[in-house]
Amino acid sequence: MCVYKTRASLHKRYIVLYVEYINPTKECRYLIIGEQKPLPEIISMIEHEGGTKILIVGCRSCVAVCLAGGEEEVLQLADRLREYSNSTSKGWEISTVTLQRQCEKEFDRGIAKLIENTDVILSLGCGVGAQVLGEVYPERIVLPGINTSSMGAPEGRGKWKERCVGCGDCTIQLSGGICPIARCSKMLQNGPCGGSQGGKCEVSPDRDCAWQLIYDRLRLKGRLDLLEIILPPKDWSKARDGGPRIVIKNTEAGR
Repeated sequence: MCVYKTRASLHKRYIVLYVEYINPTKECRYLIIGEQKPLPEIISMIEHEGGTKILIVGCRSCVAVCLAGGEEEVLQLADRLREYSNSTSKGWEISTVTLQRQCEKEFDRGIAKLIENTDVILSLGCGVGAQVLGEVYPERIVLPGINTSSMGAPEGRGKWKERCVGCGDCTIQLSGGICPIARCSKMLQNGPCGGSQGGKCEVSPDRDCAWQLIYDRLRLKGRLDLLEIILPPKDWSKARDGGPRIVIKNTEAGR
């Protein structure tokens, strides 16, 4: 029987989360560091999407332990967004829910009734959780509220698929909830390379073209206009390529 467990190590002001996957024969450990996006960036994403009914979806697993997207952080963010809405007469109606694990579809499907009455979904799960939430509700845009270093999601028993490279600057709201950095073999941000055939990547016929998936998802959502937004070169100083990353969380803030 497979078991997931999490533990946090707090050294001074540095918060590090270890996620362990354990089975009878093998144990694999992944280091995950997550950080909530700045409030102005979150507000900007919501305003760009429009709508007044906002659902903030948190996660009780990884991001909860690193104090970024658990139930307490979800409620704190909801209060800050309500305060902004009231001060600017936005008329936002903000509701919240925190899932046991946002990266698993069975938990995501349990909030279908809440999703029906929602204009904007703001995920405070890791990059993997936000993408899986988008897969379960492909007709909706899922806004990422976390910049994360999560690695993958379960595809089946004993199988995982990479969904997030932990770039530190998540923009999946512009690509239908699919990360082109993790899913495209060439890590292209602004459209396909032109070498794909039949929806498959030229690198391997067994691999889906990430930009075909993105196009199909955006077409389903009626948001092909997002393809017209050109992203600047990725700032890789926020990723592992810029050296070891440290997230510092002020544990007194908002308490």
